[in-house]
Amino acid sequence: MQYKPQHYRTIFLSDIHLGTRGCQAERLTAFLKFHTCDRLYLVGDIIDGWRLKSGFYWPQSHSNVMRRFLTASKRGTEVVYVTGNHDEFLRRYADMQLGNVQVVNRAKHVTADGSELLVVHGDEFDVITRYHRWIAFAGDIGYSLLLRLNRYINSIRRKFGLGHWSLSAWLKYKVKRAVSYISEFEAAIARRCRIEGFDGVVCGHIHHAEITDLEGVRYMNCGDWVESCTALVEDEDGTFSIVHWPEMPQLPAQVVPFRERLRA
Repeated sequence: MQYKPQHYRTIFLSDIHLGTRGCQAERLTAFLKFHTCDRLYLVGDIIDGWRLKSGFYWPQSHSNVMRRFLTASKRGTEVVYVTGNHDEFLRRYADMQLGNVQVVNRAKHVTADGSELLVVHGDEFDVITRYHRWIAFAGDIGYSLLLRLNRYINSIRRKFGLGHWSLSAWLKYKVKRAVSYISEFEAAIARRCRIEGFDGVVCGHIHHAEITDLEGVRYMNCGDWVESCTALVEDEDGTFSIVHWPEMPQLPAQVVPFRERLRA
C-alpha cells in the first residue's frame, strides 16, 4: 500500500529527543516526507541537551530530521520552536527570529475556527521537574535504561514476527502512581488555561498523546517520537487529530479524532 502525501493547516510535534539512542528519527523522517503544513510547531524537547552533555550521540538520521525542518521553512512553512526542559539551553534565545523559524518559550495558536490555544512544552506544570530537578535527572536516567531494555525486547519480538511494544509506555499506563501523575499534570495545565483565558492547550513533556476535554478546556498532547511516534494535526476546517505513524511505512497511519480519549 502506497501512503499518500497529506497537507495540514498545522502540525505539532514534541519530545523528539534528538541526540539520544531512543529517538526514532527514521520514522519521523518518513512522517515528514508524507506530511506538509502551513505552520509547524516543535513543542519542546526536540534536541536533548541533557543527554548530549553526558555523551555526544548524533547519527546522520538525526541530521536528516533537522534538514527536513529547515527545508520546510525554506519552502514557506512557518516553523515555531517552543523550548522544553531538555532543550532549555535555547530559552536564552527566546523570541529570536531566524528566517522562517521562530524560537519561543510559549506561543498562542489561533485555530481555523477562531479558538485560541496555549502552546507550551509543559515542564513548568510538572512539580518534579520544576522543584526537584535531581529527581528529574535520576528519572531521566531510569527512563533511558528502560528504553535500552525496550530495544532488546523488540529485537527479539521482530525475530518472531511481532510488532513494536513499549515497556515504558506499558508501565506508564499500568502503574497507579504514573497514571495519577499524568492526571495531575493535565489538571494543572488546564487550570492555567482557564486562568489565562485560553480555549485550550497543546503541550508535550509527558510522552502521552491525548485529545480530550477537561471541564471546558480542550487539552491536546502531541505525544513523542521515542515510544509512540505521534503527531497532532489540524485540518483546514480546524479539526484536530492525532496521527500514529506506523513502524512499517507500508502500513496506513492511524488517525484518532478530537474527543476520543486515547487511554480508554
